[in-house]
Formats: sequence, C-alpha cells, structure tokens
Amino acid sequence: MPRIRTLAIRLLAPCLLLNTGFALAVVPTPLLPIPPAPDLPNVASYVLMDFQTGQIIAAKNPDLRRAPASLTKLMTAYLTYQAIAGGSLRPNETVSVSNTAWKTGGSRMFLQPNLPVTVDQLLHGLLIDSGNDAAVALAETVGGSQSAFVTLMNDAAQRMQLRGTHYSNVDGLPDDNLYTTANDVARLSRIFMQQYPQVLQITKMQSYTYNKITQRSWNPVLFRDPSVDGLKTGLTDASGHCIDATALRDGRRLIAVEMGAPSWSSGTDAIEALLNYGYRFYRNEQLYPAGTQVGVATHNDWSPMRVPVQVDKAVLVTIPQGRGGEIKTQLQWSPQVQPPFAKGTTLGELAISLDGKVLRTVPVVAAAGVSKASWFGRIWHRVKAAI
Repeated sequence: MPRIRTLAIRLLAPCLLLNTGFALAVVPTPLLPIPPAPDLPNVASYVLMDFQTGQIIAAKNPDLRRAPASLTKLMTAYLTYQAIAGGSLRPNETVSVSNTAWKTGGSRMFLQPNLPVTVDQLLHGLLIDSGNDAAVALAETVGGSQSAFVTLMNDAAQRMQLRGTHYSNVDGLPDDNLYTTANDVARLSRIFMQQYPQVLQITKMQSYTYNKITQRSWNPVLFRDPSVDGLKTGLTDASGHCIDATALRDGRRLIAVEMGAPSWSSGTDAIEALLNYGYRFYRNEQLYPAGTQVGVATHNDWSPMRVPVQVDKAVLVTIPQGRGGEIKTQLQWSPQVQPPFAKGTTLGELAISLDGKVLRTVPVVAAAGVSKASWFGRIWHRVKAAI
C-alpha cells in the first residue's frame, strides 16, 4: 500500500483586532528567556515530569542506572493495589506474618508473627515507615513467595517500558542486580497515581502508628512543602539519598525524582528547586479539545477517498511560558492501515514540536468508516488526483 504524504500544520497565534479607526503601532514587550534547568551538581541524576502530559520538563542523567534502595517499594505497593483492584486481596484482610518477614532487617514497621495486621496497615507501614518487613509480608501474600513476587515486579516493569529497571528483591536491600533510573521512577510514579490515586492518602501522612510505635515519614519534603503529598524515598550506601516527590499546586501536579544526593537536606533542596522551576517557567496548554479535526487522510484505495482525522482526547502540551504560538504539529500516517476500517481506527499520530524537538505524540483516528474502493472507484480516484 503506498504511503500517504505527510502533512505539516502550524498553529497560529491568536490575534487581537482593535476597531479604533486608526492604526496603532504596538511594540510587543520582549519575553525574558526561560532560564536553564537547575544544575544540581550534588545529585547523580534527576527528572522533572508533568503528571498530566507525561512530558519531561528537565533532566540530568535521566537514564543512568542507580541502586534504588527503598524506591523499590513503589513497585511492591503498586502490585498490592493491583491485587486489591483485581479482587484477590482486600484492604481489611488480615495477613499472617511469617518468621521471614518478622526477621527482615533494615527499616521496619515492627511486625510480629502473632500480632494482627491488615493489608491496609501493611501499605501504611511500607510507604510511610519504609518497612522491609511490610514489603516481605505483602510480597508473600500477593505472590505466594518473594521470588514469585519479584517475577511479577519485572513483568510489570516490562509492560510499563521501564527499560532501565530490574528487580531482584521486594524491599530494596543492596543487590547488584537491583537497579533503576530517575526516568523509570518518574514513569512508574505517574502510572501508579493514574491508576490508584488513593495511594496519595497514605503517602501524604507525616507519621504512622502501629504496634504502639509511632514513626515519622521518611520523606523530608513533606515537612517543608505543604504542596507535596508523596511519594517515596530510599537510602543505602550505594544509592545515596533518593527522593521521589510529587506536588499539587493550583490544580497542576508535577513529579520530581532525584537520586544520589549526599544528604536528606541536599536532596530536599534539589526537589524544591525542580518543583519551583517547573511551576514558575512551564505551563500546560490545550492545543485541541477532544474530537477536533486535525487533518484529512487521502488514499485512492479508500471509499470515500478522503477521510477527516481527529484527536479522540483533549491534547495538552507542557511548554515554556509565552511559547504557545511557536508550537508546530505534523501528521504522520501509518501505512499499515488497510480498508475496510471503522470510525475511530487509529490512522497515525500527531507529532507536536517546539524548536525542532518533538515534545509528545498523540494518536489520530478516523472520523468516519472506510471501505475498500471498487476497481472502477480506484481508477476514478486516480483520474481525479491527476486533474
């Protein structure tokens, strides 16, 4: 099937017309350039992501593989929420604590074999206390064993396209085969909050009490920034101080991940610098409402030959402030689509770019159904195209 030519579309900046009877010479106020992203020399890597669009606003060594420490528990928690959503687990279900979970070292929520604990309590102990014992108890409950649960973790990472991540345990204790990247942590965090936003009701808590023991959250940013409501931290000698934070300001959520800071204080400074940068200098702009026609696909073998294409969801893009009029879009067709196909079939994607860099791509779909043109119809289409 021959390829359909690619169409380029440029978005036009809105114009303001003044009916004053005479022309005014208006000199626009020049925009100050957006400053570069924070350098943050004290951290090994970082990523600042917009939650709604998934775009990376700023990054440093985003794909550098690092020891994740207790950031590993994000996937442990995610799979637990998945089990709850699937009906194989209930939040108020009582869990039997094994001797293995009880004797797990490192940070703990202080489980005991004969002390009742529910799935919900374990999630609190996992995400607030960073309990390794809670991680083991949940893994054994959801997966049947830690090894089986680790398989589930890596399967989930593959589905999420976390290409720089591999899990070898459920709690983040040091292991050469346990690694991730700042980019993957941000991506996992976004997927987690999209599917199970209720996790923020736990991660925003500054302390948790179980077994008459109250422990303060490990997340230091919670105590400095009231807009921060998650998500997780990690610390080992190999990982350094790692913070995965998310904040909500004026209805807009950002995700900031730093890995390898020398202290909690410097890590918190890094997170705050990233969040302040993203909120001050970038914004989300809606390019198209859902259902907007963005072009027309044409092919001689189709009936009808010309089919409008549209976006089925509202298209948002994260851009530097004041740069909306410079956005360019380009339709890229998929040659694999063969007639007949129904209304809503994906025909390609819309690439959105600024300064020659693609910010994001979104699918475009047929606004009508198409059948295969007859022999005579195909000839007639070619004749019309040649005129």
